[in-house]
Amino acid sequence: MRPPRPPRPAGGSDAGRWKRRDAKPRGGDQHRAFPRDHDGPVVLYGHHSVAEALANPRRKLIRLMATENALARLAEAGLADRITPEIVRPGAIDRLLTPDAVHQGLYLEAEALDGPTLETIPEDGLVLVLDQITDPHNVGAIVRTAAAFAVDAIVTTARHSPEATGVLAKAASGGLEHAPIVLVQNLARALDKLGERGFVRIGLDSDGPAPLDEATLGKGGVALVLGAEGKGLRQLTRETCDRLARLDMPGEIRSLNVSNAAAIALYVARRARTVSAAGAAAQGLE
Repeated sequence: MRPPRPPRPAGGSDAGRWKRRDAKPRGGDQHRAFPRDHDGPVVLYGHHSVAEALANPRRKLIRLMATENALARLAEAGLADRITPEIVRPGAIDRLLTPDAVHQGLYLEAEALDGPTLETIPEDGLVLVLDQITDPHNVGAIVRTAAAFAVDAIVTTARHSPEATGVLAKAASGGLEHAPIVLVQNLARALDKLGERGFVRIGLDSDGPAPLDEATLGKGGVALVLGAEGKGLRQLTRETCDRLARLDMPGEIRSLNVSNAAAIALYVARRARTVSAAGAAAQGLE
């Protein structure tokens, strides 16, 4: 007799996560956004994550649990009318999450957002490509940063990546509502497709031959490719990039947490494109 399947850990952690045995890929690289094999609704908790979801008309809501104080805070922001909440005590939410989850009296179940495909990303878009970054805290922080810099898409693989629920969503602090995620089966093929569409693919590598701030980005699309901490970019990913670039650090510590590296890289890329556009406009006026 087969032993019963262990329950999925709350909060979206990769540790101990099981997948449906009958789950099948959703065909090609034109996937919906996260979650790809999540058996049930997306779980969002914490004020910022829940408030941004409630404010997003594209997010389909299923169930909201809230304490009286947390609901009053939502009401003050005009966000308490989209769904009838279940008024609960904090312990009722505690029992649904891991012990270290800071839910601030809010727990929301919702459907996953539909995302773009590689073909629908704007041709002049700014894209982040994640090469097997598996820590949900890091990916959540990257999503939050991507939303702040108006990134057009985050491209990652359907496997070897955390689901956009629980811990990741909390770390993203509402960023999931604003940073579209594109899931692909094969990262190298996805990079090839971006290259065919004219994207400059720049792999971030501490041993890159030139600093990122010296890279010529042009007017077309830019894809910044980040690897996992410790392992960095995989060999095939490196070979698929147009160039490798580094972030120069003047201090004694030469490497950064991947989410911090993403923030700096996005700032440099945005600034370079702004300066390039301003220079082109100035030349046009002369």
